Amino acid sequence: MPSRRGRFGAPAGAAVKLLVLLLVTGGFTSMAHGQHQPARQRPHLPLELLPDTLAICRFDAGAPVPGWAEGSRGFVTVSRTAEELSITAVQHLVPPGSRCERDYRAFRVRGPLPLDLIGILAAIADPLAEAGLSIFAISTFDTDYVLVKSGDLPAAVEALERAGHQVSRPT
Repeated sequence: MPSRRGRFGAPAGAAVKLLVLLLVTGGFTSMAHGQHQPARQRPHLPLELLPDTLAICRFDAGAPVPGWAEGSRGFVTVSRTAEELSITAVQHLVPPGSRCERDYRAFRVRGPLPLDLIGILAAIADPLAEAGLSIFAISTFDTDYVLVKSGDLPAAVEALERAGHQVSRPT
C-alpha cells in the first residue's frame, strides 16, 4: 500500500506529530501573540513640586523615632524594617551629624489615588531614568512622592513636562 504524503512531501502523519509537538512544547504561537504589542499609554499626571528641601536619613533598626521627626508639622515619613529606620523630613529640622542624604526636592502626585491604579510610579520614573536622573520614591495611602536631588530639579521638571505631566511649582 503506498504511503500518503502531506503537503510538503513528508508522510501525512509526520505533519500531525510535528504540530502536536509544537503545541505541547509551546513552540507554536499565533500570529497575534508573536507580533509586537504597542506600549501601554502612560498616564499624564498632575504633579506638585513641594516647596521644602528634604533629607533622607537612616538610623539603626531599633532606634527610637527622634523628637524632631515626631513633632514635625511639615513633610515627614517614617519607615521601619528589621534592617533600618528611615526618615525623610524637611532638611532644616534634621540635626547636623545625622546620617542623611540631603538636598532633595519632592514631586507629589495630586491625589488621592485609588490603590489599584497601574503604572503611576512608572509614568514618573521612566522619563526621569531616560534623562539619567535617579529618584527616591515614597508611597502613602493617598498618593505617591518622587524625590530628586535639588541640583537635578531643572532637568527633572523638563523631563516630566516633556512626558506630558503638568508640574505646578510653589508660589
